Amino acid sequence: MSALLTEARRGFHRQLVEDRTLMLDEAGIASNADGSQRTSREIAAFIARGLGARQGPKKLPGQQAGRQFEVAVQSFLEQTFPLMQSLRPGKWHVENVGGQRGEYHLARYEPYSHLDELARAIEKSPTLISVLGNSYEISPDVLITREPETDEVINRQLELVDRFSARHAVIRRANQDRAIVHAVVSCKWTLRSDRAQNARSEALNLIRNRKGRTPHIAVVTGEPSPSRLASLALGTGDLDVIYHFALPELIDGVEATGNDEGISMLGHLVDGKRLRDIADLPLDLAV
Repeated sequence: MSALLTEARRGFHRQLVEDRTLMLDEAGIASNADGSQRTSREIAAFIARGLGARQGPKKLPGQQAGRQFEVAVQSFLEQTFPLMQSLRPGKWHVENVGGQRGEYHLARYEPYSHLDELARAIEKSPTLISVLGNSYEISPDVLITREPETDEVINRQLELVDRFSARHAVIRRANQDRAIVHAVVSCKWTLRSDRAQNARSEALNLIRNRKGRTPHIAVVTGEPSPSRLASLALGTGDLDVIYHFALPELIDGVEATGNDEGISMLGHLVDGKRLRDIADLPLDLAV
């Protein structure tokens, strides 16, 4: 029997194939490929065939494929991360909130609860938006939150807290009862320059607007092009790491093209610790 992460990864790929997020059209072009780029077509087709994608008459509309990719990522994380109790104990929730763009979802949680007051102030005085711009707007795809703990749980092995100290720590339910944002995961089925830039700007907004610890900020993508992956993955300071939906298959696909530039670029991203596989994500979130 395979390990949990191995089985969950297979199930993740199976879900993408079954709901036709990952498929090949009648010309053999994979649904995550840029049809105008030969290298992208070749790499994407290699991955799709390796994962058992089926051929169909027409790929899904971009928005539908993107939503289904979010659902698959959320499902994968829900099946894996809460079970990492040996590494990261706690009461965890994994939510797909990408379909709730109209709501200011993060304001429900720490360390972003203060943004709820800001949103209400803007509703009352819309001219504030001209001053603030969109620096307070954050629309996550997948959220991982942790419930605050009771004193009984905190003191289970050793009496750590009482009514005289630690009266503002958000992990303590005696102080506040909002869930705490542990990780924000952006899901990008493919990457184009505007989508890549959007992920970076939202990451910076998460960092700037917090009142507390910065959550993990990650991107999961199905992009097959090494150069497009590099446009998002290179550099440090905003995103933790970029996670590919099928990194070993991507590496094999890039090598199969014989494209020296692509092979070198992908090697830099992996060796430089900027690109990992989705199976690495639950363990990285336990840190």
